[in-house]
Amino acid sequence: CLEQLTKELRPEVEACLKRRDELQEKVDAFYERSKAAGTDCATKEFRPQCKAFLKEIGYLEDDRGPVSISTQFVDPEIALVPAPQLVVPSDNARYVLNAVNARWGSLFDALYGFDIIPSTSIQLGSSGAGFDVATVSGPAPPVSGYNPVRGKAVIEFANGLLDEIAPLATGCWAEVTRLWPQFVGQQQQLVLLLKSGETTSLKTPSLFVGSVGSLGPPSAHSSGAAVAVPVATNVSSPSLPDEGRIFLKHNGLHLVLEIDHEDPIGKSSLSGIKDITMEAALTAILDMEDSVSAVDADDKAKVYTNICGVMRGSLEAPFVKDGKTLVRRARPDIWLRDEKGDAKALPGRAVCLVRNVGHHMFTDMVLCDGRTVPEGFVDCLVTTAAALQDLRGTGLVVNSRLGSVYIVKPKMHGPREITLTNSLFGRTEEFFGLRRDTIKMGIMDEERRTSVNLRECIRAASSRVFFINTGFLDRTGDEIHTCMVAGPVVRKADMKKEPWIKAYEDSNVDIGLHSNFQGRAQIGKGMWAKPDSMLAMLEAKIAEPMAGASTAWVPSPLAAALHSIHYHRVEVPQRQMQLAMRPPASVNLILEPPLLKVKLDAHDIEEELRESAQAILGYVVRWVDLGVGCSKVPDLQNVGLMEDRATLRISSQLLANWLHHGLVTESQLRGTFAEMAKVVDQQNARDNAYRPMCANLDDNIAFQAALRLVLDGRKAPNGYTEFTLHDARRKAKSLFSSRL
Repeated sequence: CLEQLTKELRPEVEACLKRRDELQEKVDAFYERSKAAGTDCATKEFRPQCKAFLKEIGYLEDDRGPVSISTQFVDPEIALVPAPQLVVPSDNARYVLNAVNARWGSLFDALYGFDIIPSTSIQLGSSGAGFDVATVSGPAPPVSGYNPVRGKAVIEFANGLLDEIAPLATGCWAEVTRLWPQFVGQQQQLVLLLKSGETTSLKTPSLFVGSVGSLGPPSAHSSGAAVAVPVATNVSSPSLPDEGRIFLKHNGLHLVLEIDHEDPIGKSSLSGIKDITMEAALTAILDMEDSVSAVDADDKAKVYTNICGVMRGSLEAPFVKDGKTLVRRARPDIWLRDEKGDAKALPGRAVCLVRNVGHHMFTDMVLCDGRTVPEGFVDCLVTTAAALQDLRGTGLVVNSRLGSVYIVKPKMHGPREITLTNSLFGRTEEFFGLRRDTIKMGIMDEERRTSVNLRECIRAASSRVFFINTGFLDRTGDEIHTCMVAGPVVRKADMKKEPWIKAYEDSNVDIGLHSNFQGRAQIGKGMWAKPDSMLAMLEAKIAEPMAGASTAWVPSPLAAALHSIHYHRVEVPQRQMQLAMRPPASVNLILEPPLLKVKLDAHDIEEELRESAQAILGYVVRWVDLGVGCSKVPDLQNVGLMEDRATLRISSQLLANWLHHGLVTESQLRGTFAEMAKVVDQQNARDNAYRPMCANLDDNIAFQAALRLVLDGRKAPNGYTEFTLHDARRKAKSLFSSRL
């Protein structure tokens, strides 16, 4: 099959890649001619001429009008329920299982473990799930073990959140002392006892959807029979301990109230709620691309093994906790008794999507006629083969309950490349004997030519597209590369203020909504890049569901639990209906290049140079020497930032742009990289596996690769970093193995 696919479709892959290069050459030449004629490419007056040129060369294609997708058999976690999406490198089994299990996450752990709860403050007199912070006088809270001050603040936050999501008919959650299900006619409702002795219910009783465990009203009888509670009863200290789980459902997502009055945390909560388990990452992308370092057959075998293990339900990852060796596995389904008393199971795991590599990658792990083959072809075949047990129902778990295979395809440039992917998926289905359109396509809207032709891209895969996503990191890298010759671009921190990026984000939503995505497919937004800054994420990331996104990427399971709060606060389908009535975003703004309008001073240039050089080196050295594709790299202020090839593409392309236009010199660049190598070495000094760069910069493979990304950045196809990284990693693996 691979041989036949390669013979049939390789010529089209090569033609598409050649077309990319030809268009970029024409764009570069256009900017060169315009500048030679005295035109300032940064002015708005130049935009109509530029757009006309892009239309002339076929970069901007004809819009053939509205399109409506017809994708079928899409799981509700994708089509119907807005929720967070976790992206995970597929070469690490433990991380993969964490992502698969991130469908359910502890709210208390997420609140307690991050900066949402101030380390030296408590919440006083708060209303809602927020904080009115007052500084605590006296000794500082304990720095190890359980901190009851933080624990109290977590409970207050949780009560406030429940008041938002599931308000009571009377009273508030902070006054609840006990709660239990009770049949009213043929259906159970949730009864809550307040500290006043009054019983109440949910303001919206239908939010209660089930329970598990021994839960009932307080009683003086050892039998635990439910009796009426006199007002004189000491209801704040129930006579019978109860333990169980209450299931609520709001905006399509479940919340599980974990109740145990005997638990140390439950004792500190009047209601006995020791935790709230949030239904969080309904979907997880198992990434074969930007977040992994897989450069040869051995590396890809590890990736493929993990993908196959997930689809079979057999993947395991041993780990050590408190001196004991444990094994992490995929979470089983969760059973409960629903509001009618019937047994019901909720999926225990996220629905897994697999991101394959782009069309520009070739591999020698398999040869056809002595030549390398498109790596994405191998990825597609292995992903589909891995999913066969899921499709046939012979695995230990179920991934897609509706019998689909979900492949996210990155780095596609325009409708022709989407058509190529559609052909690849169709031929793969024929080989495995699958129903047409079993393999669903996720389109990463992360390349400029896809953004400005997105409707036509969707049309090319209208029967199988399940996902569009604004990958703003890669999209920024491609934006810089496309206008490389036009002039110097703005600083990274200023990029989000540029007109093109808001128009791009809005256009993705507009086109998705007008292409019948609502109720059929996901509209996604990008990653939160500061994994330790959860307070900032909680404040900022609500903007994504407000922008009409039905999902957005998060960097960890606990971040998913926190981001799920936003989907309770925003009713996304209703918000999408509102946004569908606005005028569509203008392609003219998307085509506005992010060029400097005002000359930067020397301090700003030096600051950006140092920050970018440090970020490049911090990521590249771990990629090349350690094979780590996604790292939390500390910046110059030692704030950990998630870095992958997409962020590397931005930093390297920005410096290549500034080098080309003379904002920095090669000598200045080399000197700053040498200076930042010392910083990066110091930041990694505690890592025993780390190999310092500064011992010999001239011969250090990682350092030289980082420099080459900038020095050769203008000529790198579309500004991609993969080719330089793969070459350096293979050299490093060969060197290190020869020393063993």
